[in-house]
Amino acid sequence: MGQLQDLRQDIDNFMKDHPQSPLGHEQQEGFEGLDYYDVNRELILEVEIERFSDGEPVVTMQTSTGDEQEYRRWGRFSFEVEGQSASMTIYSDPRGQDFFMPFKDATNGSETYGAGRYMDEHRPGFRPLDDNRFKVDFNYAYNPYCAYSPHYSCPLPPRENWVQVPIQAGEKNFKSE
Repeated sequence: MGQLQDLRQDIDNFMKDHPQSPLGHEQQEGFEGLDYYDVNRELILEVEIERFSDGEPVVTMQTSTGDEQEYRRWGRFSFEVEGQSASMTIYSDPRGQDFFMPFKDATNGSETYGAGRYMDEHRPGFRPLDDNRFKVDFNYAYNPYCAYSPHYSCPLPPRENWVQVPIQAGEKNFKSE
């Protein structure tokens, strides 16, 4: 899990020192790092995808600021957490190329950011393995920038990606000092 630890350190460095960090200057001064769950090996999955038609219509996701963003439903998978069944939909950009999975789970509002968390293929834990299989490592789940600042517009997870199971992996709720 060295790759995950290295990424987390890089993210902490970015959040604390980079001028494009979503944290304000006062937040950056007191920043000591994001809070994460310990690595949860049970939530490192290789899943079979039920692919949707290439003609799947574009859907509109509402954002935290009331704006809208367009995505395409790409595929769906099922999995188990602590003996409970769940399923999620993977979205793509309208061209079907850039994968994105916003989700809410039983930890939102208590242990994790209330509006949900994200996974995308810009982090190593979320990527297609072939046409019908995907790697989903929830240890890479992260908070959208609107968790740190109201100046960002973040897509809200669609209801089909609200699961009743706890996804106790990845980034926890941000605690601003």
